[in-house]
Amino acid sequence: MPSFRPVVSLLPLALLAVYAQPPPAPAPMQDKTSPTPRATIDAAPTRVFGFRDFTQQAAWDAEFLAVPDPALARQHLKTLTASPHRAGSPEDYATALYVAGRFKAAGLQTEIVPYTVLLDQPGTNLVEAFDAAGHKVFAGPAPAPVAAETGSAIDTSQDDPHITPPFSAWSASGDVTAPVVYANYGRLADFQLLADFGISVKGKIVLVRNGGDYRGVKVYIAQQRGARGVLLYSDPSDDGSRSGSTYPDGPFRPDSAAQLGSVQFLPIYPGDPTTPGIASAPGLPAADRIPADKLQNDLPSIPVAPLSASDAAPILRALGGLAAPREWQGGLSFPYHVGGDDAAPLTVHMRVVQRSELCTIWDVIGTIPGSEEPRQWVVAGNHRDAWVYGAGDPGSGTAAMLEAVHGLGVLLQHGWKPRRTIVVASWDAEEEGLIGSTEWVEQNETASPAGPHRTIAYFNMDVAVSGPVFTVAAVPSLREFVQQIAKEVPSPVGGTVYQHWKKGDDRQQHKPAASAVTNSDAFHFGDLGSGSDYTPFLQHAGVTATDIGSDGPYGVYHTVYDDYDWFVRFADPAFAYTQQQARIFGLELLHMADADVLPFDYPAYAREIFGYLIQARNRAAVRGLDLDFAGVLNAAGNFEAASHAVHQRQLAPPADAADLDRALFSVEPALLLPAGLPHRPWYRHSIYAPGEFTGYEAVVIPGVNEAIDAADIPRAQSQLGALAQALDRATAALNTAN
Repeated sequence: MPSFRPVVSLLPLALLAVYAQPPPAPAPMQDKTSPTPRATIDAAPTRVFGFRDFTQQAAWDAEFLAVPDPALARQHLKTLTASPHRAGSPEDYATALYVAGRFKAAGLQTEIVPYTVLLDQPGTNLVEAFDAAGHKVFAGPAPAPVAAETGSAIDTSQDDPHITPPFSAWSASGDVTAPVVYANYGRLADFQLLADFGISVKGKIVLVRNGGDYRGVKVYIAQQRGARGVLLYSDPSDDGSRSGSTYPDGPFRPDSAAQLGSVQFLPIYPGDPTTPGIASAPGLPAADRIPADKLQNDLPSIPVAPLSASDAAPILRALGGLAAPREWQGGLSFPYHVGGDDAAPLTVHMRVVQRSELCTIWDVIGTIPGSEEPRQWVVAGNHRDAWVYGAGDPGSGTAAMLEAVHGLGVLLQHGWKPRRTIVVASWDAEEEGLIGSTEWVEQNETASPAGPHRTIAYFNMDVAVSGPVFTVAAVPSLREFVQQIAKEVPSPVGGTVYQHWKKGDDRQQHKPAASAVTNSDAFHFGDLGSGSDYTPFLQHAGVTATDIGSDGPYGVYHTVYDDYDWFVRFADPAFAYTQQQARIFGLELLHMADADVLPFDYPAYAREIFGYLIQARNRAAVRGLDLDFAGVLNAAGNFEAASHAVHQRQLAPPADAADLDRALFSVEPALLLPAGLPHRPWYRHSIYAPGEFTGYEAVVIPGVNEAIDAADIPRAQSQLGALAQALDRATAALNTAN
């Protein structure tokens, strides 16, 4: 039976959150943190790709840029992080009402869209370790709060009874006892190295570090290799005490902090595990769901538990066997070993009890109807739910999104109307497995041109700010689009975001691609893998997408310490970078919604695809695989030629650009594979997907590259043919432009 709370029982708490703070002012405030954007409009170009004449749009942009307010962003974040708000909780619903109130105040048509989805709930989590003599060397995990500072928010935040205890969502329940083996980051190469050492993980409990890969993939690989359980811990050398001062003295993870997180097999499919491909709308018949005991393809069948560095230390210290390779040595103050000593094993007992139940979650959807092309939707979103307080993840993104919406509301008051429909979304249950966005996409998106609408672009923002380094992941067709926007937005440290981005100040990659292909331009663009809400749009529905952030030391990720106090002291004290992200996010919406012709740069896309193919051909040759790339390279050449022809039309669009737009927005859906990827048909994009064994990181031309990795010649050749057909469809779509 569905176990969700009646809406009426949630209203008092929700209304408290809505009215605890005064609503944002509808007009821009003058006390701004970053430089006034007025100077950007004085030198604004009159020609921007996608616009016949940029003059009017430049004026709207300047008016918008003056609105996002650091003081209001601070207010949003303080309200949103007042209580822990896991998906499906009363506190989560309170945040939904708060966001809906801000949308309505800005003039957006607003609705709260519920879904009835399976969520995992924490229960018992016991881990004990015994040496070869049977002496207990560890029992836990035990809560170990950091020392509070007088007058600090952490004086009380760690004691909130609504705090979610550390657990691995979607772990199987189980009671197992087995020898333990240390497997570094739990990557495919790490398990292979253990095998090379003659150490099997079959029948063992595997201890792995967080980082280097999505935690669910670590479990996926361990389970495939016969492990009986997995312990996930955060090593001090990754984002903890060996990186710098730990909270509350610095931004890094205390040794006592364990990372919460989902271990759903996201590379197989995200969303409600019981309804892949269909929306978990209220009232969905039980017969349309996969039974809970038939979810092994997407959820672990072994127990998984998170540990802090302090928890893991006694286990690692007592572990014998071979010395760990130098690169496996972490930040604890003793030599690491890998275990596998059958003569004197270290044994771990795990007892994990969790329960899954149907719950209600709430997406908040705000709409501004288009004045000329209402069936073309431009969607932007950020998730709202958090494992605990979620100041950085995702509160910073929600605060920035609300200030972007504030700016759109001011433009609406002053007579602006978008050409295309704008949809702004606050997704729920992202942390559990991108559930809110996936269910919405499965309910609303179709690749059919005859559908009621077509989403032409999706702009994502998750952790909007954890520091000052601007990052972007995007499909190649939108990279020039983002660069143009960055030229208009002032940086908190002077100049523009574009200027600092181009110089590579404190440069760091944003989710780099798992393939050997690197971007050749001077800017640092990541490829879109998974781990946030762009996934269902791009990789299931074929919608072009971007994902923006502003990165820095973020040791408190997915812990109780990711709270308002941490954020205002270490991430963005003046909320200047939150303001910056609101401006960029809003301009993405404005430019895509108002462009005279869609600003998709397909010659750039074609160049990237050609490069991916050359790299794949070289990788196949190195592995001694005899594959025929002639057909797919010919298809890629045809796509490139068509893209250049259409690009010329975009530079001088006709008065009626409807047919040209239709050709442009039909390309990304054309790149979908009708049968999906091998072993995981929910993922349909032929160019980008999360790797089956990498998770967050993208694998380019995944069907081909993963078959090459597996040395599966028939599958690789079949995938080359499927990719050629996808490129032919994309070429045909471009050739329909008139």
